[in-house]
Amino acid sequence: MLILIAGPYRSGTGDDPKKMAANLKRLEEPSHKLFEAGHVPMIGEWVALPIWHAAGGRSVGDALYEQIFHPVAGRLLQLCDGVLRLAGESKGADNDVRIARERGIPVWHRLEDVPGCG
Repeated sequence: MLILIAGPYRSGTGDDPKKMAANLKRLEEPSHKLFEAGHVPMIGEWVALPIWHAAGGRSVGDALYEQIFHPVAGRLLQLCDGVLRLAGESKGADNDVRIARERGIPVWHRLEDVPGCG
């Protein structure tokens, strides 16, 4: 399955690049176990960041950022078979969960609940 890993990226960082990088690393932590279980892990920022940079993005939260980051997750959810929602406050991740549930896509809150990861 293609599984979107959703959780805090920008939330609670005050747009501090070091804190955002730490959040991305935390999002990436379950990716190897998902891969070992036969899944393809996906994180929206893996897709959105290069697009934003290529489009000329300069400042986190700028208009271009807003045009790209959340829509990328919505588009990815058209392809994903599940969402692993990591703990932590995040409007974007909450929106990912909402979209997934509307589309009937399973949402897990613990890695061990993902098929093959228990």
